[in-house]
Amino acid sequence: MKKLILAAFIALASAFGASAQKFALVDMDYILSNVPSYEMANEQLNQLSQRWQKEVEAVAKEAENLYKNYQNEMVFLTDEQKKKKEAEIVAKEKSAAELRQKYFGPEGELHKKRQTLMKPIQDDVYNAVKKVSEERGYQCIFDRATTADIIFASPRIDVSNEVLEKLGFSK
Repeated sequence: MKKLILAAFIALASAFGASAQKFALVDMDYILSNVPSYEMANEQLNQLSQRWQKEVEAVAKEAENLYKNYQNEMVFLTDEQKKKKEAEIVAKEKSAAELRQKYFGPEGELHKKRQTLMKPIQDDVYNAVKKVSEERGYQCIFDRATTADIIFASPRIDVSNEVLEKLGFSK
């Protein structure tokens, strides 16, 4: 009798736990490539990055030229002059490294600019995904662009175009 009651309880519990969960997929790369402000922000970041990279390379090139000149003149220099030139080279190399860190480091200018330009766009996309989820009753929406674990997914569960519509871009 106890086994029958236990089996009935397990069957009842699994029936409640097995309620259908709805989920969907979005392709963030696809969505973002169809948002013009994202493309413009990306282009602006690329231009800034290239300009800063040229600036860093110019300072590094100056350090390299100082070193080459030092090697060529080394035999003619006194010990005091050598130390002065070496200090100058080290200072220029340090300047290049500091500039690289300032622009491209973890808390550098490029990171800050990316946050400033991209965060509002990403927030808008997130809110659109959330609206689609709430309207259609999805418990979970996965990003197929960043999830390598999805081997196959039916195109019927991809709601990327609905998200674009919520953002005001129809496809």
